[in-house]
Amino acid sequence: MTAGPVILFDVDNTLIDNDQVQADLREHLDGTVGHEASLAYFEILEQLRSELGYVDYLGALQRYRVTHPHNPRLLEVSHFLIDYPFVDRLYPEALAAVRWMASAGKVAILSDGDVVFQPRKVRRSGLWDVFAGNVLIYIHKEEQLADVEARFPASRYVLVDDKLRILTSVKQQWGERVTTVFPRQGHYAADPAIADLPDPDVSLACIGDLLNHDPASLVGEA
Repeated sequence: MTAGPVILFDVDNTLIDNDQVQADLREHLDGTVGHEASLAYFEILEQLRSELGYVDYLGALQRYRVTHPHNPRLLEVSHFLIDYPFVDRLYPEALAAVRWMASAGKVAILSDGDVVFQPRKVRRSGLWDVFAGNVLIYIHKEEQLADVEARFPASRYVLVDDKLRILTSVKQQWGERVTTVFPRQGHYAADPAIADLPDPDVSLACIGDLLNHDPASLVGEA
């Protein structure tokens, strides 16, 4: 028997204001290791994003350390990352939106990221408990939909994600089985390139706007 609906939420710039997290990190780096070192770190971060397909904050720090092995202040940066209060960066009404959608089906996280820092972010933000441990983190999650279906079989899916590219790819694969929801938050939503992509099923100004939508309608129920 086919299971009921599943509502999938991205994390970065969907539930958590990750742009502000990066701004805080940049400010911390400027104050601890200096502006030039901060620029070098973020350059490495972008290089790793291109190589790996996800943002690897700890990997970038380790790679920077290879060329600066005698800078003890790098240890302060690692503490900043590991102990960052992600719960303070949840978007307004993000948790209310998750609970609202949970009235229509199982809710789960579907995120990209590394195997250490991204789960840490989900736990530190409180999202791990809110989603009752229903957390999937992949590299290129849009390429892992078969595994998503195996772990969370459903009659219908809803995907809430700030990256229109991801929503488009999932829509092409799941077709009418999925409702794509696009909260226009973060720098990806402001990328001019999204003008060339198909419209999502639902577009929101912010994640809190989910509260203005009927969950049953979004999952396609009468």
